[in-house]
Amino acid sequence: MNVIIMILLISLLILVHEAGHFLAARMLGIKVDKFGFGLPFGPTLFEGQIGDTKILVHALLLGGYVSFPDDDENSDIPKDSSERFSNKPIWQRTVVISAGVIANVLCAIFLVILTAMIWHKLPAGKYDIYIAKIIAPKEAAIHKSGLQTGDKILKINGSTIIYPFQVNKYAQMSKKHDGFVSNDAYKEVLSKLKAKNPKIAENSAIPAGTTVNLIPVADEASIKLSNDVLLGLEQPKTDEIGLSDEEITLRNKIQGEKTYKVEKEGITLENIAKALADTQKPMYFTVLRGEKELELKPIYADEKGIIGIQQNLMEVLIPTKTPGQILTKSFDYLWTNTEMMVVGLGKLFTGQIPMKDLHGIVAITKLGGDVIQNQGLFKGLLLTAIISMNLAIINILPIPALDGGHLMFLLIEKIKGRPVNEKTIEKIANTGFFILIALMLLIILNDIFALVTKQI
Repeated sequence: MNVIIMILLISLLILVHEAGHFLAARMLGIKVDKFGFGLPFGPTLFEGQIGDTKILVHALLLGGYVSFPDDDENSDIPKDSSERFSNKPIWQRTVVISAGVIANVLCAIFLVILTAMIWHKLPAGKYDIYIAKIIAPKEAAIHKSGLQTGDKILKINGSTIIYPFQVNKYAQMSKKHDGFVSNDAYKEVLSKLKAKNPKIAENSAIPAGTTVNLIPVADEASIKLSNDVLLGLEQPKTDEIGLSDEEITLRNKIQGEKTYKVEKEGITLENIAKALADTQKPMYFTVLRGEKELELKPIYADEKGIIGIQQNLMEVLIPTKTPGQILTKSFDYLWTNTEMMVVGLGKLFTGQIPMKDLHGIVAITKLGGDVIQNQGLFKGLLLTAIISMNLAIINILPIPALDGGHLMFLLIEKIKGRPVNEKTIEKIANTGFFILIALMLLIILNDIFALVTKQI
C-alpha cells in the first residue's frame, strides 16, 4: 500500500509538470492538441477529450508530454496561425517551456509548507547519535577507550558526525588489515627493517631459509574523511599502496612474530615492509557525556569494519509553529536539500560519483514506500517535494529532449536572430531522446541490481 501511495505521489509530480506546460500554453493562446501522461510506447490505457485537447494515458508511466499543432505535419491549423507555438515571440515560448520546471518548484514549496503547517516541525537534516550498547568482545580495544552507554557521538577524527551511516563509513575505512598502507608508513617500516637486517640487499630476492629480523608494528595513521565523502557526494580518495595476494598471505603469517624464516625465494625486504605496515587505523571519538565533551582513547574496527556498538538515533526536528517559522524553515529545508542535489549532480557528471550509484524511479518508489511505512506520510510528502525539485533541476539542464534543451535552442535563436533549422533540431532532439531512454534503462538495471543485492 505504501509503495502504491509513493507511485501516486510521483505520478502527481509528472502531472504537475505537464500541467505547467499546458496551462502556460493555453494562457498565451497556444492550442494544445494532446496532453499525454506516460511515454507514448505500447498500449494506451485511456483516451478522452477535454475541449479541443486529446487526453491520453499510456501504459509506460515514466513521463509525459504536451503536443502542439507544430508537432503534427497534418494539422489543419494554418501555418501562420497565432495558435501555433512556433509563431509566438521567444519570451512566450520560453515561458511555456519553463512552466513545467516552475510548476515542479512550486509543488515542492507547497508540499514542504503543507507539511510544516500540519506536522508543526521539519527535519533539521541531522541526527543525535547515542551509544545504546557496546556489543564488542571483551578483549576488544573499545572497552579500554572510555566509551560508555549513553554517550552522544559528536566527532570522529575531527569530523562532525550527523548521520549514523557516517560512523559506519569511518569504521569501514579504518578496518584492520584492509590490504592498503600509506607510502609514509611503508617507507618508515622499510627503513627500520633495513637497519635491523643490514646484510639483506635492497630490492633483491631473499634466499629461502634466510631468517629476517622483524620489528614491532605500530598503528597506521588515522584517516580524515571530507564532508562530501561523509555525505556520499564523493568517492573517498587514497594514495595508499595496495598489497598483493602474496603480501597479504605473508602479513597473516608474520603477525606478532619477532623473526621470519623465508620459505621460498622471491620475497624481498620491500614485500615484508608492506606486510608489516598493514596494521590498523585508530578512530578518535569525541563524545558528549552529560554536559562534558570528552576525547576518548583510540577505538579500532575489526577486519570486517565493525567496532561493536549499537546506536540509538534521535532525529533533530525544528519546530514550525508560527507563520514565520513555517515559511523560513520550509525554504531553509528546500535550499539545503536542493544544494546537495546540485552538488551531487555535478560530481556525477565529473565522474566523482560512479554511474553505478545513479538510481531512478524503481529505487525511489521502494525508498519512498519504506519511508512512508517506517516514518509516516509526512516524511513521504517531504521526499516527494525533494523529488519534485530533482525533476525541476534535471529538466532545466541543456540536454536535447529535455526542457533545458529547448531553452538552449531558443537562446541560439535569440542570438542568431532566426530559428534553428527544424530538421537539425529534430535530429538532435531524437538523438538526445534515445540517449535518455538508454540512460533510463541503465538506471533501471542499477535499481534492480540494488534491490536484488538488498542495497536498497
